[in-house]
Amino acid sequence: MKSKQSGITLIGFLIIIVVVGFLAYMAMRLLPSYSEYMGVTKAMNQIATEGTNGKTLNDIRRSLMFKLGFQYVDDSTVKPSDITIKRDAGGSSQLQVTYDKQVPFMYNIDFLMHFSKTVPLQGNVGQ
Repeated sequence: MKSKQSGITLIGFLIIIVVVGFLAYMAMRLLPSYSEYMGVTKAMNQIATEGTNGKTLNDIRRSLMFKLGFQYVDDSTVKPSDITIKRDAGGSSQLQVTYDKQVPFMYNIDFLMHFSKTVPLQGNVGQ
């Protein structure tokens, strides 16, 4: 009587291990950047809820950069020039942070990630 074997071979198992290992390595390289982005989002929401009556763009930048330090966001990631305020025709203001992050992966392969977040501000922003 013949029995039919089922399962994967050693070669198939090694291929699966290599693919899973590659994806795990990629996740380990990219997750800190997304964690940093979550810190930027949290700091921006704190600034938006505080109110910005009479604050200038430089005051808002300084306050946001201070809050980013508590969120473990590196100073080289978000620069003050990446922080802008957009004004709508209706007079409302929005805080916008747009930055790029380059993450080395392996050899000469890098990931370039573009992050952009906009939150509405409460109050009037000074000049």
